Amino acid sequence: MHRSGQYLPQPSGYKAFIPSPLPPIKIDKDLNQLLISANIALGSLDAMGHLLPNVDHIIAMYVRKEALLSSQIEGTQASLDDVFAHESHLSIKNVQDVEEVVSYIKALNHGLKRLKEFPMSIRLIKEIHSILLSDTRGREKNPGEFKRSQNWIGPAGSTLKNASFIPPPPPEAIHGMGQLELYMHKEKELPILITCSLIHYQFETIHPFLDGNGRIGRLLITFYLCWKQVMQKPLLYLSYYFKLHRQEYYDRLNLVREKGDYEQWIQFFLKGVIWTSGSALETIKQILALADQHKKLLLHKKISSPLAIVLLDYLFVKPYVSIQEVSDSFHISFQRAQALVLQFVDIGILKEITGKKRDRCFSYWEYLDCLSEGTNPY
Repeated sequence: MHRSGQYLPQPSGYKAFIPSPLPPIKIDKDLNQLLISANIALGSLDAMGHLLPNVDHIIAMYVRKEALLSSQIEGTQASLDDVFAHESHLSIKNVQDVEEVVSYIKALNHGLKRLKEFPMSIRLIKEIHSILLSDTRGREKNPGEFKRSQNWIGPAGSTLKNASFIPPPPPEAIHGMGQLELYMHKEKELPILITCSLIHYQFETIHPFLDGNGRIGRLLITFYLCWKQVMQKPLLYLSYYFKLHRQEYYDRLNLVREKGDYEQWIQFFLKGVIWTSGSALETIKQILALADQHKKLLLHKKISSPLAIVLLDYLFVKPYVSIQEVSDSFHISFQRAQALVLQFVDIGILKEITGKKRDRCFSYWEYLDCLSEGTNPY
């Protein structure tokens, strides 16, 4: 039996992996150096969150991006443009895919809100799972309830006979989740980032739901770090890193199961924290520079009325807008809204994206370019 668990025969003839409780971890010199670097990188990102004037707007955009990327890892075919088009009630072809992303956004926001009044727990995880699956193609997979039948991981069409991984059966999965809940609350000598990496690994190995385990497991990373107040603002999302290194991500999880080598997984996870923190910092700097550049452009073009500045700020919340929406949001006439939007088009801040003469929609395209790195579907 490895320190991570063992495969045990089941009555139907297959073998399922039964995980061991999470063990002590050997923190050698290399792992410790990675941990120091990860803490510094995450601290820099968190500090930036305190300095941003409109941090909640940027967080809202990062939530959308994380929802999209995490859903793409599971095969969802949608883009960031699709998400914003859906929010603006534009016609899109892949409605079901986008609805999965929207449900993820709702689940993430719900979890962040609940953590202010409620601890990390099985109850919270089930609540989040219910929101994630209830309005999507997974609605028949018992949203909010642990599995009552055996599940498995493998390519489309695979069965228990040729699955690449078979997690614990329902009784053992329920027991494992109970142990994981206790682990989350137990005072530990391990650094929080290492604990977080282990929680993610153990949840993915238990695979307690019939569907949505990957997405919930990635949500737990952000939730745990916010709950432990390692981050004051939820700005760290690892799905882009996992998407870029998708096969390595799966291989390293399997290496823990096969060899009991938790340390190599922790190294991979900490490298993800370092890379993702740096990438997020760079994106935030680009967004701040873009806002400054466009405010200067408005001044230069003598379009710097208070209303124009307010519209520019609004575009960081809603990068897709219509003239009617501007009219309604700012309580101005349609004609005045139209004149303002067309001024933004003339100087290149907005682009018309529908090609229509009526009911036109406009995109804050440079902002979307900043956000959309890595978000094209596979």
